[in-house]
Amino acid sequence: MRHVRAVLAAILSACALVAIPLAAGQAQPAAPASRPLTLSREERAAVTALRAAAAGPDRAAQDSALAAARSATRGVDARYAVASLAYQIARARGDVRGMNTAADEMLATNLPQGAELAALLASQASRAYSANDLRRADAILARMVEAQPNNPAVLADHGQFKARLGDRPAAVALFQRALAAQRALGQPAPESWHQRALAIAVDGRLAAQSATLGRELVVNYPNPANWRDALLALRVGEPPRPAGTAIAPPADPALDLDIRRLARAAEALAGERDYLEFAQALSRTSPGEAKAVLDEGVSRGALDANEAIVRQQFTAVTARAAQERAGLAASRARALAGDAAAMVAAGDAHFGNGQYLPAAELYRSALQRGAVDPALVNTRLGAALALGGQRVEAETVLRAVTGPRTGLASYWLAWIARRPG
Repeated sequence: MRHVRAVLAAILSACALVAIPLAAGQAQPAAPASRPLTLSREERAAVTALRAAAAGPDRAAQDSALAAARSATRGVDARYAVASLAYQIARARGDVRGMNTAADEMLATNLPQGAELAALLASQASRAYSANDLRRADAILARMVEAQPNNPAVLADHGQFKARLGDRPAAVALFQRALAAQRALGQPAPESWHQRALAIAVDGRLAAQSATLGRELVVNYPNPANWRDALLALRVGEPPRPAGTAIAPPADPALDLDIRRLARAAEALAGERDYLEFAQALSRTSPGEAKAVLDEGVSRGALDANEAIVRQQFTAVTARAAQERAGLAASRARALAGDAAAMVAAGDAHFGNGQYLPAAELYRSALQRGAVDPALVNTRLGAALALGGQRVEAETVLRAVTGPRTGLASYWLAWIARRPG
């Protein structure tokens, strides 16, 4: 995975391994740890000789000193000091295998800390990945996360790796930690992190995480493409698909329509299929809104008015749309004298014809009369108020939505937050 290698390379370049200088008057290397290294007399002599050889150009002398130092080491501190100097020698020679061996030896002592530990682990992970030893690479990345629990790049990289291994819940959790860590730094997370996290969550059928991540995506990067991906994930429970891709029938047609309505408000309908499917779904009950969707598709260049299927849909709704619009006032009067279902139907007709505040009045009346599905009516009431410019009232209503429509309500709130005024 290119993200894995990119992050590992960045860590390796940023975290140079700590050298082991010998303090004046001492025959003992200074450790990057919080305590000095403890060496025996024999070990100190061997490390001092190795350090001197490492500073010179004589490879034979370096090899000889390294062999003698390794033979003389007994304790953990000495092994760490020798391995660190061996790493420096190998790096100066461009000896990748020698660097890898020395890195393993240093890590085996459990003495490296901080940036040095990060660089050593990155080296190991890179080698494991190159060898296609994904399980070992995963374990090393987990140790990197443990060593740097607030490093956004390391968290995101491990999330990528978990996704490759098929552990989507763990991958999503790591991405969410990465996003939170980036926020804690006061910096926006890359758009690609948000997009990848959403795709993994939806692919893993993690509904709650999908809703949260999709909302975060459009809050931070509210472009039409991201709105389309986030709402398509919410609508069909599948990974985001390109425009023009066939989708399965919705499990909840009413919710599906309301999600498409927000997609239209966010200018996230893309391509012929989006417009035609939406118009067709509306045509039976909301011909005025269906015609408005078709008109918009033509004006935005997504639909060709001369194409047969487009003409057919216009023919199916145009006359009925005009009839519906002419009868709005009468339908409102009848609905207010009727039951909650009639009020919702009349509210939908007003909504579809762009009369958002009259629609809101009808939805409120339906709620007072005891609507069968308060969550549905509140969602549409909030949407009508939002589109009608009643921002504060819309936010109050949408925050009260519960149940399966909570996710959609949160997306409307995200859309409202980006509106001027």
